[in-house]
Amino acid sequence: MPLDPEVAALLERQKSLPPRSALDVAATREALRRANALAGEPPSTLARVEDIELPTRLRARQYWPTTDERQPIVLYFHGGRFFSGDLDSHDTLCRRLAIESECRVVAVDYRLAPEHRFPAAAEDACCAVDWVLQQGVPAGIAGDSAGANLVAVAALARRSSGLRCQILIYPMIDATCSSASFDDYAEGYGPGAGDMKRGWAEYLAGASDLRDPVASPLYAGDTGGSPPAFVLTAEYDTLRDEGEAYARKLIESGNLVQVRRYAGAIHGFFTMPGTLGVAREALRDVAEFLRCRLS
Repeated sequence: MPLDPEVAALLERQKSLPPRSALDVAATREALRRANALAGEPPSTLARVEDIELPTRLRARQYWPTTDERQPIVLYFHGGRFFSGDLDSHDTLCRRLAIESECRVVAVDYRLAPEHRFPAAAEDACCAVDWVLQQGVPAGIAGDSAGANLVAVAALARRSSGLRCQILIYPMIDATCSSASFDDYAEGYGPGAGDMKRGWAEYLAGASDLRDPVASPLYAGDTGGSPPAFVLTAEYDTLRDEGEAYARKLIESGNLVQVRRYAGAIHGFFTMPGTLGVAREALRDVAEFLRCRLS
């Protein structure tokens, strides 16, 4: 189908912005923080929000929808192509997710490239999962784009550990950048092929094996025993085909998988519920999946 009208209007407005390729690392990070405004007004009904420190001095921020200490936990790993994104860039989204899912959301501030290259982010993701599994409540993990890569990596590394579910939102999951959609939507639809390749270059920085499953979970030899998954893709996204290929891989290994392609959407749409109706729909879908799996 054609681009969602709200998405098309957003892309038209963004034509006045400098191209992502022209931004250095610091400017890229600041631009993603400013994009938090696309998530809308932060909801004010949370019981509390607090910054905490996980093991290995890993920073995180937790969002409590109620005061119930036994409510389920969702670890959230932000996107940003491995070299941008932080607790502030996804703050409003995490607030909204906590309220809609009725779960405590813990956003993880994993280490970024180029200061900390592969496999630092993957190590932080596994550390965060180890922490959440020690909390004694039902737990799942979720993330968008590069964050969804970390979800897949951690879910494979800690399979059969007790994680109840994994949510992969347009996952950046194949460092070879070789799928058909990578070419079909290379330019003109928000973050494109050049942007993704730059992210991989910052993260991997000369790593010789682009098919290392700790970098590219699409090439994992065995995905059996993984937590039930919800894989979300966007129709007009360079990463669409690799996300759907990973969903098929999970299904073929006997895992429970729900997969949905959001028509007319582009990469990054999920973080824009204050701007896009399709993002609000996806957020409701994710929240429903979490309630079902973590109740």
